[in-house]
Amino acid sequence: MADEKDRKFSRDEIVRQVRAALEFERRVNLHRHPLHIDYLDDATVLLQGDVESVAAKRIALERAGAIPGPRGVVDRLKVVAARPMADGEIRDATRDGLVGDLALSECAIAIHDGDRVRTVREAAEGSSDFIEVAVQDGTVTLDGRVRSLAQKRLAGVLAWWVPGTRDVVNGIEVSPEQEDNDGEITDAVRIALEKDKFVDAFHIRVRTRNGVVTLEGLAVDERQKEMAEADAWYVFGVNDVVNRLEVRI
Repeated sequence: MADEKDRKFSRDEIVRQVRAALEFERRVNLHRHPLHIDYLDDATVLLQGDVESVAAKRIALERAGAIPGPRGVVDRLKVVAARPMADGEIRDATRDGLVGDLALSECAIAIHDGDRVRTVREAAEGSSDFIEVAVQDGTVTLDGRVRSLAQKRLAGVLAWWVPGTRDVVNGIEVSPEQEDNDGEITDAVRIALEKDKFVDAFHIRVRTRNGVVTLEGLAVDERQKEMAEADAWYVFGVNDVVNRLEVRI
């Protein structure tokens, strides 16, 4: 019998399997947000369309990537914006978030303004860290170099917090290179929760195993419970979020 990886899969078969994998995933919700699914000539699955949340986007990509046969997934999923914003507004709001955060105070910050890159803040003396922000069709692209994974992840969270953002491509390099682990992810989620003025992080415990973040403790209401989960999903490298927060009565 041929190895599973050597099997030849038809386009219709792959599309059917991907759709079946997503059909009953409540956070993806194909009925509310139908997706275009295709199997391309280079043996990759294409996912295209709008999803309700970052959780839906990450889960859809993970489920599609687990289907045997394809060698990858082409991500063209965008999150429905909490509020419509022009690209320039998203860029400027992201810029302001980066400039205003003390953890990034030594970084130079630059924005793509038409065909040119404009520096809005120089790096602190002795620092070579920098972050560049570009926005196109609601997608925020972050490039540059920082000294820690925590800073890279924080920049991504700040971009996601802009209500018009529909996707974040975090291409920031960490130099010197830093080994990632569950502890790094846990720390990044804690930082995101503590910085979110709409979340009471004091009563929330965070733990991570194999990239799966578990939230435990208390939330003031259902809205805050949802926002805490969203903050965890915004962190680069999180594979799944288990929300065990209890709402105070």
